[in-house]
Amino acid sequence: MTSVSATERYLIALDIDGTVLHEDGTLPDAAVREIHRLRDAGHEVMLATGRSVAMTLPVLDRLDITPAYVVASNGAITLKRDPSAPTGYRRHYVETFDATDVLTRIRPHLKYANYAVENEEGVYRYTGRFPDGALGAVSLEVPFEQLCAEPATRVVVISPSHGMEEFLHLVELMGLHQVSYNVGWTAWLDIAPDGVNKSTALERVRATLDIDGSRVVAVGDGRNDIEMLGWAVAGGGRGVAMGQAPEEVVAAASEVTAPDVENGLALALAQV
Repeated sequence: MTSVSATERYLIALDIDGTVLHEDGTLPDAAVREIHRLRDAGHEVMLATGRSVAMTLPVLDRLDITPAYVVASNGAITLKRDPSAPTGYRRHYVETFDATDVLTRIRPHLKYANYAVENEEGVYRYTGRFPDGALGAVSLEVPFEQLCAEPATRVVVISPSHGMEEFLHLVELMGLHQVSYNVGWTAWLDIAPDGVNKSTALERVRATLDIDGSRVVAVGDGRNDIEMLGWAVAGGGRGVAMGQAPEEVVAAASEVTAPDVENGLALALAQV
């Protein structure tokens, strides 16, 4: 296959859960075929996810792609390809913050929630209970008071006892103005350093690779994809919301594809 020229190359940024992978972890063959077609043509196909580094790298292996950059932890960590590194990637750009204030502010509203703080090495300190595998390979259970022992790349809060609308209301009451936060499909709150999200990391990658904004394609389905989709659209590119995405995610996109279980990603990529 003939490779595209530098000026013809696209930057294609893909969310993982609900976009590349189905909810049950299935990786659809149709999406893999389209990703490989674009990779083999010379386009930059990368992942931009809320997952930790440890939970992101295995997805690259499953996809059989080695992009120049990977965005993890909702933009707080950008990895750069380095074949000499044990995992094939090294941390290239890391954003951290002191999570003490935000945790102190949240806890009175969510006394029985479960809390985790990720550091720049991908190690989680947590208190409470999290679903198996949710925090990656390295996690340490500690008292709440020890969660902020190191600068954080993000804070994760889950509160299973709250319904979604009630949880959203509580988040508004907290007034989290000094951080960036996203509420997931369930009562799951991701908190990143102020002004940091997938789009801030991706813009840095786009500029480094010298790819025009009109040749950007971003695909996602969650609230943590809103800034990413809006960034792609603002630059003249395509911001594609998956068919199952919430209304506010669809509103940020320039187009909507089919749901993940109906090969929505493959259909969107087939147009590149």
